[in-house]
Amino acid sequence: MLRSTSLRRVAPAVLLLPLLSGAPSATATASAEGPVAGSLQRQFAVAAERHGVPQSVLLAVSYLQSRWDTHGGAPSVTGGYGPMHLTDAVTALAGEPRHADGTEDARGDDARAPRVPRAAPDPVPDPDMTGGVPPARLRTLDRAAELTGRPAEELRTSAAANIDGGAALLAAAQRAAGLPASADPADWYGAVARYSGADDAATAVTYADDVFDVIRTGESRTTDSGQQVTLEADPAVAPATGQVAALGLRAPAKGPVECPESVACEWIPAPYEEFGDGDYGNHDKADRPASQSVDYIVIHDTEGSWATTLKLVQDPTYVSWQYTLRSSDGHIAQHLALKDVGWHAGNWFLNAKSVGLEHEGFLTSPDSWYTEAMYRSSARLVRYLAKRYGIPLDRQHILGHDNVPGPTTSSVKGMHTDPGPYWDWAHYFQLLGRPITPSAGPDAGVVTIRPDYASHQPVYTGCVTAGEACAPHGSGAVRLYTAASSDAPLVKDIGLRPGGQDSTTGVNDTGARASTGQSFAVAERRGDWTAIWYLGQKAWFHNPKEEPTAVNARGAVLTPKEGLASVPVYGRAYPEAAAYPAGVPVQAVSPLPYKLLAGQRYVVGGSTPGEYLYAPTFDISRHAVVRGQEEYYEIQFGHRVAFVKAADVRVSRA
Repeated sequence: MLRSTSLRRVAPAVLLLPLLSGAPSATATASAEGPVAGSLQRQFAVAAERHGVPQSVLLAVSYLQSRWDTHGGAPSVTGGYGPMHLTDAVTALAGEPRHADGTEDARGDDARAPRVPRAAPDPVPDPDMTGGVPPARLRTLDRAAELTGRPAEELRTSAAANIDGGAALLAAAQRAAGLPASADPADWYGAVARYSGADDAATAVTYADDVFDVIRTGESRTTDSGQQVTLEADPAVAPATGQVAALGLRAPAKGPVECPESVACEWIPAPYEEFGDGDYGNHDKADRPASQSVDYIVIHDTEGSWATTLKLVQDPTYVSWQYTLRSSDGHIAQHLALKDVGWHAGNWFLNAKSVGLEHEGFLTSPDSWYTEAMYRSSARLVRYLAKRYGIPLDRQHILGHDNVPGPTTSSVKGMHTDPGPYWDWAHYFQLLGRPITPSAGPDAGVVTIRPDYASHQPVYTGCVTAGEACAPHGSGAVRLYTAASSDAPLVKDIGLRPGGQDSTTGVNDTGARASTGQSFAVAERRGDWTAIWYLGQKAWFHNPKEEPTAVNARGAVLTPKEGLASVPVYGRAYPEAAAYPAGVPVQAVSPLPYKLLAGQRYVVGGSTPGEYLYAPTFDISRHAVVRGQEEYYEIQFGHRVAFVKAADVRVSRA
């Protein structure tokens, strides 16, 4: 959320990273004959045997860190390398970028002066760094080098060496706890908790519980290096959870946190302070859901490290969001009470009715990967929030920051683009318990975007230098063309480019992009190509039967009422002028530059009354919620959602 940027990031170094790793065992096989010599599966088996670590423990820890991917030797967002996420903060720190200046007004409220985030301060050192040397948990790769005798460079770049190093760390953690190198995975719970690198017991326990959950259920997938790795299920494993008490970890600062019990969460509050001259920050007091319903959850990435992000949200002159999630272990910090309104989405209507989740990461660094630990913590938190507020688990309500519309025409170009095309929405929705699967037959009037993330690798540009290709990487987004050919021009976005210029392949250019989970009305099918209605035009994407990039779906769609050639499209659902009481300035119901034309259809995400939260002052006694008689429908209009007046359209089943 803080700012999408075209700066290339090698990896940050100022975070709490994994230290020692452990996990119980279950048999891992590649075939009936056993793992193929030299394969990744075999490398786990060899390392486990060499260091006396149950194979299932080693595999499950690695899965939680990297899902067994190697990422071409690139470090994670928290400075971890390879399948075992061995941390090398000193090397990773060299490439950490600073936040870029943004043009989005994080509040997005016309009633107040714009609140545009300034450039962030210099990266913040970890609190435990002394003399510029990171603590041990940020240098697990160094420790692995000591234990194995392998060079650091080999541990960073060789999968076999990296796995060997992780196994050595697990074995060392077991020895340090005074425990034998048991063949029973249940005896390794404490070592697994230590491997998380967390300095608090709750995070370490959550991490270890996740590792053992992987062991119980088993996993199998093809990695980014094309290797098939399998961890067979061991449903009977019952870990010795009492081992964590001996690790001497702190209790987190709980405070008034609102989190599910299945995650580690602590209270790090954002300030609510008055500066004088009517200015204040960095959020608004409210009484949701009594005052307004909470209908959306917005997924952001931080564009900065954990420590830097926490400093920003504690700055009263900056902006705010409800939660930040740490990549290394999935630890969660809550900053605002859920009843209050954060300044995070750049659209005041959405801010007033949403919860914002910041995930430690960088959208322009495809291989500065998110860990499975963070994806899982985030999914648990979203499930909790969705149940609490009755929010549907779909992509019309679980939005990326890049799906939030500009509230007015002038704001469209400045809207943020995180978490970007490399966020794995398909995997995320699997973890949410709502996998994206077909719900209709081959002639359906609606499709939901769903390419295979790992194998679908469209070329993006601008991760390092404008116009230069980004490193090849899986993506959940498809590219949209003006005709059924990849040689055709990309569709245009007149909001982003009022002059009518073509969209680009830039990683931050959302003008011709549809993302996993988004549903669109079908306009035409032609061979391996499908056309959808998108931003007022017909947009084509490659969708071959043998490698489909979308699934057929059911859904409600809308179109202009008979006799209307077009209807306006809005970036916010504000009430009609007559609804405003005396003393509350009327907010313009201003359409965006797009039109929804007769004959076109768009998928309906839900309906909402026109609503506006008036909160211009630090003194909350002047705050008011204005509701009108005008009803709106939310629609999937382009890459971002939009709103149309119910009076202008008719709704039907696709």
